[in-house]
Amino acid sequence: MREYKILDELYYTKEHIWVKIENDVATIGITDYAQSQLGDVVFIELPEVGREVESGEVIATVESIKAVSEIYSPLTGKIISINEDLANEPSLLNSDPYGDGWICDIQMKDLTEIEDLMTADDYRAYLEAITEEEE
Repeated sequence: MREYKILDELYYTKEHIWVKIENDVATIGITDYAQSQLGDVVFIELPEVGREVESGEVIATVESIKAVSEIYSPLTGKIISINEDLANEPSLLNSDPYGDGWICDIQMKDLTEIEDLMTADDYRAYLEAITEEEE
């Protein structure tokens, strides 16, 4: 099995979204596994700043040479900033998914929603289970 980069300080979703929490702001992006499954990303439709979103709602669309995928908000809140660099350089999602390839910041409405997210260890176990099925 290929080793995918998983950062211990982040939270994760089953949709392969990572979440970095600072106070009540969550920065989100796609995981290394997600970008590898997508292949070369050629376009991203970013969410609107100021938009109120519910957990589980589609907030962005990523197009790659293989597929079009929807990005779901892992939390409820308000989008307070987006990564403008992705508009001109969507390949940042592939080259640096945990750094320059971040997608947006969400001002969280309910901090208890963090409890619904997976820890790095939970996500590792989840990935192991789904990648074994693929082999």
